[in-house]
Amino acid sequence: MSGFSVLLRRELALSWGGGGGPLLALAFYLAVATLLPLAIGAEPGRLAAIAPGAAWIGLALASLLSLERLFERDYEDGALDLLALGPAPLELAAVAKCLAQWITTGAPLALLAPVAAVALGAEVRLAPLTFAAALVGGVGFSFCGGIGAALSLGSRRGGMLIAVIVLPLFAPPVIFGGGAIAAYAAGLDWRTPLMLLSAYSLAMAALGPFAMAAACRNALS
Repeated sequence: MSGFSVLLRRELALSWGGGGGPLLALAFYLAVATLLPLAIGAEPGRLAAIAPGAAWIGLALASLLSLERLFERDYEDGALDLLALGPAPLELAAVAKCLAQWITTGAPLALLAPVAAVALGAEVRLAPLTFAAALVGGVGFSFCGGIGAALSLGSRRGGMLIAVIVLPLFAPPVIFGGGAIAAYAAGLDWRTPLMLLSAYSLAMAALGPFAMAAACRNALS
């Protein structure tokens, strides 16, 4: 078994054993979808107009919940020092952590996204695109969020700092993802915003591990 497979299996086990997997994020997402009609009114036309954007905002906020412990747990118990000194590069460990976060949190949220959007009034025909866009955007959320989690290592209020760092960077996928769904619903060009969303996620997956590894080494020094 390769070193990366071992790292990924470890992170998946920690994600499910330490924080209950995606349950907290899914519950938060459902709470957002439930409370929104109570806040703005249950008029179907109004809800249908904001359903794609609201689903994506909820998706971004729910993705934040599992980021605080992404590196902090290993930082506190000394495992991060061993990962930094091990044969596998720290960048590879960062990739394993973000992939595990996407598998255990991002993918289940993507499955729930079309359900939430339809519940808020979106057309059922938008469900496949909503799922595909949420699945692609979840990769960007995981790797971008990993950068914030690594930069907040050692801080006293890591969760708040992650939100401050990451939320502005979450704006592009929210805009592109919601824009793709809205364009598809209106019969406009939806492929361009979807390709921009894919480009964002690929860029984060390619550049994020180097930023995470540099931030972790700085916290350990």
